[in-house]
Amino acid sequence: METYKIHSKKDAERLGANNPIGNSGYTKDSTGEANGSISPKGPKGTKRPSWIKFVIVLALYLAFLVWVKSWWGLIVVPFIFDLYVTRKIKWGWWREPEVEPATRFTMSWVDAITFALVAIYFLNQFFFQNFVIPSSSLEKTLLTGDYLLVSKLSYGPRIPQTPLSMPLTQHTLPILGCKSYLDHPHWDYRRVEGLGHVELGDIVVFNYPAGDTVALRQQNQDYYRMAYQIGDEICGQPATEIGQQPTLASASLRPDMSYEEQQQFFRSLYAAGTAYMHSDTEKFGNIVARPTDRRENYVKRCVGLPGQTLQIRNNVIYLNGHAQPQPQNVQFAYEVKLRSELPSDLIRELGITQEDLTTQTAGNTLWMPMTAHVYQVLSHRPDLVQSIRPAQPAADWLYPQNKVTGWTTANYGPIWIPKKGARLHLTLDNLPIYERPIRVYEGNDLQVRGGKIYINGRLTSDYTFKLDYYWMMGDNRDNSADSRFWGFVPEDHVVGKPLFVWLSLDDDYAWFDGHVRWDRVFKRVWDIK
Repeated sequence: METYKIHSKKDAERLGANNPIGNSGYTKDSTGEANGSISPKGPKGTKRPSWIKFVIVLALYLAFLVWVKSWWGLIVVPFIFDLYVTRKIKWGWWREPEVEPATRFTMSWVDAITFALVAIYFLNQFFFQNFVIPSSSLEKTLLTGDYLLVSKLSYGPRIPQTPLSMPLTQHTLPILGCKSYLDHPHWDYRRVEGLGHVELGDIVVFNYPAGDTVALRQQNQDYYRMAYQIGDEICGQPATEIGQQPTLASASLRPDMSYEEQQQFFRSLYAAGTAYMHSDTEKFGNIVARPTDRRENYVKRCVGLPGQTLQIRNNVIYLNGHAQPQPQNVQFAYEVKLRSELPSDLIRELGITQEDLTTQTAGNTLWMPMTAHVYQVLSHRPDLVQSIRPAQPAADWLYPQNKVTGWTTANYGPIWIPKKGARLHLTLDNLPIYERPIRVYEGNDLQVRGGKIYINGRLTSDYTFKLDYYWMMGDNRDNSADSRFWGFVPEDHVVGKPLFVWLSLDDDYAWFDGHVRWDRVFKRVWDIK
């Protein structure tokens, strides 16, 4: 065999391009020393580092498959073996010298972007995800503009139900405005083992339960609540005199109405509301359905666990009859009548946002959420504040939205939170509370015929739940869309647990005037009281 002496890197590259046997290595003479000759690639000529890399990568990959309990991934093993050992597939064909420079440049970018997207998808799906607080429902614990690192390992990551999706998007592609995922394949819910379970008091990121149906131009609104509210207005009595307000249909509801009468009433409201939204696409857009893992991400505090009975009395949460301590930064709404405008330095000192000051009920009276500390300070400022009194709690369209309960946001329940494996005795009285978990979240056909309950065509009076459920509420109690409005959060909706705030931006202030909340950067969530 002809031997080529290689004196430099340029010589090696020139020979790699011109030598028909390639530049994959050196041969050795009879003494065993490298003579600079070139030998073909192949399993016998594979260098030891390639075997070491293969063993390490394979071990990590197999450990991952054991963790997720899926052996379908074994079909990838031959490709890993070829990548590091046999090298039959030209994975880096575009790096060859004979490839056009423009192609090499383009493919280098394609390679880098593809690797980045796959890596981000993998990390987001199984380990960590970024989340930004979009609203004030958790103030003053977590603030609007807080950027959180959310751990999916804390509760165990879910195997994706819609695995084919664009990384860094939840459900919609930016600019294009179309879906960022494919509906098929669609896998059933499964969660792998994590570091723990949801505990009482945890702040949890989860998929919005009522987000299974969405009006695209009103995505920040509860579709079902909108349907009932619109239907209530449509089905009400019109005004008969000048200056008179129309009467809402819900004004005719009575607690003594039978189950059938109530359900017929609420069905008529819902039908009228949905028909109106479908007809006005300019205002509401298309009405779409979303799978569980593609619904909006919400963040709230877990205040009720599976199997517990929750009740709210005078804004205090009771679990199994025992009063629970309030979060340190919990807020309640007050009607504040001002004598004069609050000074800007006091606003900044107390952490009062512009949103807190924008809801005016009449004249100089504000509907304002306040912590106990803010209440204490303002109540001792008669020069600024004329009066402070608790705001009226909300009572309209609380969960369940198809039952007359008389509950308010301040006095709610009692309500039992379903637990996996627990059996519940069903009655027409409690059915409105549990029909959504039974029908929607656990996929059963539920009907009521002749005052009897049928599940999947069988007459029944009991139901055993397949999932655990949680009760989630915001710390800004009177300005929070939470379980009091849309009910239970199923375990398959749980995304992860926020670990720390890595960035916090305050839109009330300029960049050089407090826009970045430096005191919150890299602050652990459980340290925020």
